[in-house]
Amino acid sequence: MPEVDEDVALPVRVLGRFGLVAYGVVHVLIAALVVQIAFGDRERADKKGALAEIGSTAAGVVLLWVITVGLAALVVWQLGEAVLGHRGVPPGQRALRIAINLGEAVIFGVLAYSAASVAAAGGEATPKPSFAQVVLALPGGSWLVGLAGAGLVVGGGYAVWRGVTHGFLRELDLRGVGLNRSRLVTRVGQVGWVALGAVYGIPGVLLVVAAVQHDPAQPVGLDSGLKALAGQPVGPFLLLVLAAGLVAFGVHCLFDARYRRG
Repeated sequence: MPEVDEDVALPVRVLGRFGLVAYGVVHVLIAALVVQIAFGDRERADKKGALAEIGSTAAGVVLLWVITVGLAALVVWQLGEAVLGHRGVPPGQRALRIAINLGEAVIFGVLAYSAASVAAAGGEATPKPSFAQVVLALPGGSWLVGLAGAGLVVGGGYAVWRGVTHGFLRELDLRGVGLNRSRLVTRVGQVGWVALGAVYGIPGVLLVVAAVQHDPAQPVGLDSGLKALAGQPVGPFLLLVLAAGLVAFGVHCLFDARYRRG
């Protein structure tokens, strides 16, 4: 998640906090769709499915545009941190943090684009060829898809590590917060970040499989992975656990917006 720096303009940081709230709302909606899949529904359980759920009414379309602005602010916030932040940090750590900033800027940018696309379509997630279908048709496409999948798996692993090691607490200012509230923020963040790791890791694995098999028809994405998991003996139970984790991540985003340093 983005890290505040005093050199980043106040309006961008304010909008960025709103973007964190929007990011949390999207993950709570994904959790709701995951629950539906666990009980046999075939709704699309990914970010575009959640955005389409928001845009199902006229007021929801307006909200999608507001979410787009907030997510775009997160992109600017991250890029500002990459350029202006992390001063006084050892070179190796600084390079890592800049890479994280840039990677998260891409994630927020893609989600902002998706929100704008769904809003422009009147709240409908228009079907398009999958990432794998488009890229696998290109020269060297299998390598590109495989690298993208590996990147998602690494990103998922980083999210899990961040949750297990409490790494997210470095970005929060919990001074003056009561012990019980501090423990709640910590536990919610732990569960949420581990669940987020699964959200990135599942489509990452599917992309790697599609690359190895060089099969554009291979189902990829979070939605495909969750529906495949639903067909396994303990799949519905695991989906409910994941949904609970995504709700925790959504709540963590609210805490993040409230207690973010800066």
